[in-house]
Amino acid sequence: MAKNLVIVESPAKAKTIGKYLGRDYQVKASVGHIMDLPKSKLGVDIENGFSAEYHVIPGKSKVVDELRKAAKDKEHIYLASDPDREGEAIAWHIAEKIDKKGKTLHRLLLNEITKKAVQEAIRKPVALSRERYDAQIARRVLDRLVGYQISPLLWKKVRRGLSAGRVQSVAVRVLTEREREILAFVAEEYWSIIAALEGALPPTFEARLAKVGDKRLDNKVFRIGNEEEAQAILAQLQGATWKVAKVEKRDRRRNPAPPFITSRLQQEASRKLGYSPARTMGIAQRLYMGIELGAEGAVGLITYMRTDSPRISPDMTNAARTHIGETYGPQYVPERPNVYRSAKSAQEAHEAIRPTSLEYAPDRVAPYLSREELNLYTLIWNRFMASQMAPALFEQTSVDIAANQCTFRATGQVLRFDGFLRVYMEGKDDKTAEDEDDDEKQLPALTEGEVLKLLQITPNQHFTQPPPRFTQATLIKELEEKGIGRPSTYASIMDTILGKEYVQEDEQRRLRPTPLGMLVNDLLVESFPDILNVEFTAGMEGVLDQIEDGQEDWRKAIERFYKPFSSDLERAEKEMRDVKGVGEATGITCDVCNDGEMMIKWGRNGEFLACSQYPECKSTGNFRRDEQGTIIPLEKEQVLTDETCEKCGKAMQIRFGRYGKFLGCSGYPECSNVRKMGKPVTSMGVTCPDCNEGDIQQKWSRRGKMFYSCSRYPKCTFALWDRPIAEPCPRCQAPFIVEKTTKRTGVTRRCLRTECDYLEAMETDDTEVEAVPIAKAS
Repeated sequence: MAKNLVIVESPAKAKTIGKYLGRDYQVKASVGHIMDLPKSKLGVDIENGFSAEYHVIPGKSKVVDELRKAAKDKEHIYLASDPDREGEAIAWHIAEKIDKKGKTLHRLLLNEITKKAVQEAIRKPVALSRERYDAQIARRVLDRLVGYQISPLLWKKVRRGLSAGRVQSVAVRVLTEREREILAFVAEEYWSIIAALEGALPPTFEARLAKVGDKRLDNKVFRIGNEEEAQAILAQLQGATWKVAKVEKRDRRRNPAPPFITSRLQQEASRKLGYSPARTMGIAQRLYMGIELGAEGAVGLITYMRTDSPRISPDMTNAARTHIGETYGPQYVPERPNVYRSAKSAQEAHEAIRPTSLEYAPDRVAPYLSREELNLYTLIWNRFMASQMAPALFEQTSVDIAANQCTFRATGQVLRFDGFLRVYMEGKDDKTAEDEDDDEKQLPALTEGEVLKLLQITPNQHFTQPPPRFTQATLIKELEEKGIGRPSTYASIMDTILGKEYVQEDEQRRLRPTPLGMLVNDLLVESFPDILNVEFTAGMEGVLDQIEDGQEDWRKAIERFYKPFSSDLERAEKEMRDVKGVGEATGITCDVCNDGEMMIKWGRNGEFLACSQYPECKSTGNFRRDEQGTIIPLEKEQVLTDETCEKCGKAMQIRFGRYGKFLGCSGYPECSNVRKMGKPVTSMGVTCPDCNEGDIQQKWSRRGKMFYSCSRYPKCTFALWDRPIAEPCPRCQAPFIVEKTTKRTGVTRRCLRTECDYLEAMETDDTEVEAVPIAKAS
């Protein structure tokens, strides 16, 4: 009988670890968190030092009983949940619920799940970290105080169902400020002049106008502002002799990027593979916990995927250098190992995300991986290998060409040694002129004083561009640079803001705040300037790090936060604009009563215009916003739809009531048929398990309830009420699992297969709340 018990979070991780330990060890899974704050109330005792009222998550009592039973006759208990704050909280909660009498508790911190790492951790276990657990409690309490106290206020002032959160609301603010920059941007015209030239030797090449007299053309201080100015310069160049004034050559080195940390992995997977941060982290979790490799069994292929440290162990650095030399040649191995610096807040106990062993090259494990697993593993492998390789070497040439009083410049570069580029090149989000200069361009051999032949000269009109909208990848980069969030939170931040009605993602995967998102942001910034302050939020992340390092008491930190917050909350109750009752002013006079002002109001189906003299005047209407955000009311004939009335056959039109838009027959009052507005159909990225041809789509029933069904309906009638998640079941490897949210149990995930008993309660953010009574600040 086993004398030792090892407890991890997931069955897949348990299976992999169990393979490396003998019969003296029993390995059990908690299937995620077993305790959390209650859903039905605040769950924080403000008057008693902000004590967190943790309780067993509904549906997890069976798991707790199984862990207690397993621990009953064991001498040593090893808690091997993930090596971060979340994992530490799971370990402490398990320790609280099992019988510890006569037993020794140990903590295992596994940066990778390999035989060597697991056995080393068993030989050298550590104690549970009170400081790391306190940091997690502080984060949970902070999020609960903000989410459960601001969200009901938004229900009261704007609309039911809205929410706010300590970190995600700041992310929406970043998007809103960028959107306002774009709306306020005024494009300015400028021109470039390109000359096609030919020297004594091929090839022909292009040169760009760089200077006019002594003035450098930078398109800021000095630019060609219109066609008239461009034509004047062309006239000046008529009959000019084109002569090489200067040739400058220099060698340029390009160094490899560091191995992946969490944020960089999410960004690069978005750029190169098109994966969302949540999808990336789900795949990485499977690669970390263990993949079945035939006769070898389950093997953890990558190190822990939530890290902000680019550190690599000396053993793995040496192994990579040996592999690079044997595979690509000694010239690809740098003289000294490449070492990368961490950010100040990085946890140096962790390593970068890398392969656990160089025995498992992507081509070797490819038969055992799904397509997305192989794609991500290959990305991690190549990035790690490249990070330990020699730099790429370029010969860069710059040529100045004089023509009358103008100077044209041609640049080119030739790759002399590919170095790390043999394996990997980092992606780009938004290509700039500097990136274009990095493109390889071959210039002919030119000498100073050489006269060139002008083949063609072309003026080109341009307009300055506004700053680009963020993608999920660039928003994560922005948040990281501002110190907002941590490796474990980036994916959930993206999921949260996209899951609300505050942000939309367009076809180019650009994030745009909705009018509702911008309105709520403005209300929160006015009422809670600290909570929505980027520097303040980043500072709180620093405080959490200090708590984890034992330099700060978590209760005192929460108290310092709560005093001004409770004052802001009390003031907001009285002073926050009441958009729900009054609406948002537009300055547009009602064309029915000619007395009231049309106000923007929010109904169940979105925003609409309503007269401020309601109920005396019941005029309502729809509107659109132009590129500058100006409100433009729509006429009736502008909102006819392609849908026909099933009663009389006439076109249905969009109409407006106290709850927003709905469809009504254009034949009214002769025909009074009405129905709810249709909502968009969205693919869930999951193949239908019945027909294996269609994909599962999010749809809406006639009563407005969301459901999920096959895109091949009516040929395939497969349908679900629970939301499909594009992640394999961790227990039976079914291609997807489903997620259900209820008021009583919160968010749970389960497997659809009847023979599989996978069920997991998920920890959620504290923004989905009921309007529960909240303890008043003293």
